[in-house]
Amino acid sequence: MKLVTGNSNRALAQSVASYLELPLTDCTVKRFADKEVYVEVHENVRGEDVFILQSTSFPANDNLMELLILTDALRRSSARRITAVLPYFGYARQDRKSAPRTPISAKLVSNLITEAGANRVLTLDLHASQIQGFFDIPTDNLSAAPVMVRDIQDNYDVKNVMIVSPDVGGVIRARNVAGRIGANLAIVDKRRPRAGVSEVMNIIGDVSGQACILIDDIVDSGGTLVNAAEALLKAGAKEVSAYITHGVLSDGASERIAGSMLKELVVTDSIEETEVQRAAGNIRRLSIAPLIGEAIARTASEQSVSSLFD
Repeated sequence: MKLVTGNSNRALAQSVASYLELPLTDCTVKRFADKEVYVEVHENVRGEDVFILQSTSFPANDNLMELLILTDALRRSSARRITAVLPYFGYARQDRKSAPRTPISAKLVSNLITEAGANRVLTLDLHASQIQGFFDIPTDNLSAAPVMVRDIQDNYDVKNVMIVSPDVGGVIRARNVAGRIGANLAIVDKRRPRAGVSEVMNIIGDVSGQACILIDDIVDSGGTLVNAAEALLKAGAKEVSAYITHGVLSDGASERIAGSMLKELVVTDSIEETEVQRAAGNIRRLSIAPLIGEAIARTASEQSVSSLFD
């Protein structure tokens, strides 16, 4: 087995390699003067089971091209099987035609990864579970819920916790976490007048006196969480925190979270941390390296991956 990584999240790749007690495969991933991606693998991979760990996060297009070119290089080097390990799958929010004459970019990216030569995909908390069907190769969609649940149990009195979905679309994800800790569920009823902007309309459920924990897959601008936290506190919540799988946190989001009424925002390390995020006093990170590492080990040994979440 070989573990290869691009430049998107080397810290996570090194943590996964440490969990597997496996060195990262020696390879060069750099840029020509005109910013074209150049890849060279310095080890023999013929007949090997190779895993490429690469989040397609910011800069999304650069990291996606690194993944595609790494896959092509390994395929042409006669790797036996290539698994694209995508802790964060970019373009996942473009999973349907949201308006006339718009693309379904998630399907296009899925096709690119398959055509480049990947034999299977391993990813984490897809924005929409139907994206699994966009791939014509086996795809495992892992869940960060067990990691979040353990942390909630370690840091909160679960008897006084209310799990909250920040919108109707995330109810299944939030219910999964609530069921694991035996907590009640509330829902934020919001509307989105335009991309990146949300307005809270109602709180469904009694949150009075509760420690509310928002559960979602992606935090980008942070506006939804900030507005939801304010609405929950106005509805009588004692405090509000958030557990989010993918901390995209685009420009200004970390400062917005730091200045908000959120007690803390907990994100996984599926996307590499920035200096601005480190400076925010109420943003904390959970490691998914053991989860990713165990899934890789089970895939390599042809064991069940879904049993990780039983």
